[in-house]
Amino acid sequence: MEDRSLLENINRHITLTENECSLFLSLLKKKKIPRKNKLLTQGQLCDSIYFVDCGALRAFYLDVSGRESTIMFAVKDWWVTDMYCFINILPAMLTIEAIEESTVYQLKKNDLEKLYQTVPQFERFFRILMQNAYIREQLRVVQNLSMTAEERYDIFVKKYPEVANKVKQKQIASYLGITAEFLSMIKRKKLETLN
Repeated sequence: MEDRSLLENINRHITLTENECSLFLSLLKKKKIPRKNKLLTQGQLCDSIYFVDCGALRAFYLDVSGRESTIMFAVKDWWVTDMYCFINILPAMLTIEAIEESTVYQLKKNDLEKLYQTVPQFERFFRILMQNAYIREQLRVVQNLSMTAEERYDIFVKKYPEVANKVKQKQIASYLGITAEFLSMIKRKKLETLN
């Protein structure tokens, strides 16, 4: 079945009947996103959440001076959106771009609301999803306040090895809140320690 990974993702937290699965899948739109293309652009109305079927994406904030700050990465089996703007159906604060050719399933906010009414278990599923995202972001803030850049880089590489191998050093550095040059220095120091 083509949608197996998506249904496995859902089934980790809720159990659906065959009819509920069919309804859920009927509300999704499958999209292929070529490398460097944008799934969502800052300022565009954010009315969808996406499940990453394959590939890798990056969500970033672009400030008025043109500086990008990477907020999050999303790889196979992850959900991604600009959560604040999605929940409130506002213009996006973030841009979501494909790091490599990717395939996603799009779920519109109004269809999600229909799911909540028709299949109440989806409220549980998305509550768990939001809780996990909140926990991940809180840990990241605490790590940024309490750890060195080197410690944060080590945690990032251990926790997200598939991301570390797919993205540019500049993007990892902006996610960690450091410059690409400082990240190069950290990596060089690690290599010297190994030799």
